[in-house]
Amino acid sequence: MQNRHLGRIILVIMSLSLVLMLGTLLPGNGFGQTSPGEKRTVADGAEATIKGAILSRDGETFVLRDMSRADTVVVLTDSTKIRTERKGLLRGKKPFDVTALIVGLIVEVKGKGDAKGRLVAEDIQFSEADLKAAITASVRTAPVEKKSDEALKGVADTDKRISSLDQYDVVKTVTVLFDVNKYALKPEAKKQLDELASKAPSAKNYAVEVKGYTDPTGDFDKNLELSQRRAETVVQYLTVKHNIPLRRIMIPMGYGETKPVSGGKTAAERAQDRRVEVSVLVNKGLNQ
Repeated sequence: MQNRHLGRIILVIMSLSLVLMLGTLLPGNGFGQTSPGEKRTVADGAEATIKGAILSRDGETFVLRDMSRADTVVVLTDSTKIRTERKGLLRGKKPFDVTALIVGLIVEVKGKGDAKGRLVAEDIQFSEADLKAAITASVRTAPVEKKSDEALKGVADTDKRISSLDQYDVVKTVTVLFDVNKYALKPEAKKQLDELASKAPSAKNYAVEVKGYTDPTGDFDKNLELSQRRAETVVQYLTVKHNIPLRRIMIPMGYGETKPVSGGKTAAERAQDRRVEVSVLVNKGLNQ
């Protein structure tokens, strides 16, 4: 099972390489041939279906590169449907929210063009296997010790998380702490998030990145799950208490114990590792 999962991750990375490197050999899907990285414009009101990889993500837009190596700006709205195919006994479409649209995910977007030449998404679909592979590629950014596998280390080298300073400006970052084995927000954490939320609306084209962590004690896989719950708790607070749209929030990611900020030898040090880092970001490229 593990080998099959790793194989799927490698397959997705190979697919991304094809999107980024070999796309000029294929037809332009009705839009004509374009130069590598050339911006595609979709005529106002024209229907279009484009499949490709997400290159960058802003709160309400993302850049999609297809097999012709053309880049399309996709606009998300409250009515955009985001679904994934399910196989086996439970076939059909499973709904997702917009936080699932992470960098590296291969998606198919259906929609119509707007006056700015962008594609306003009506329906976005992807496979569950591709989502799991994209998430795994993002999570495995630290040296893999307990899960030491060369394939996973190779995936880590391909990571393009949105917090890279050459792509995003960081408007504000807060770190909220949690009790041992808990994911409920403490009063101090709520105050920190209240302050961060007050800064977000003033930022143009902002996005919110949420990263959860645990201290280095305990089971590796359980720590991943706990860190994910902590991240999701923060997202719920920001969306319910402060009405920050989900389309503004990047997928809440749990990193487990992979990035300790301390040595973790004392109780005080381990307390600093039980955290969620929340950043308000502005995509430089999408602001140009």
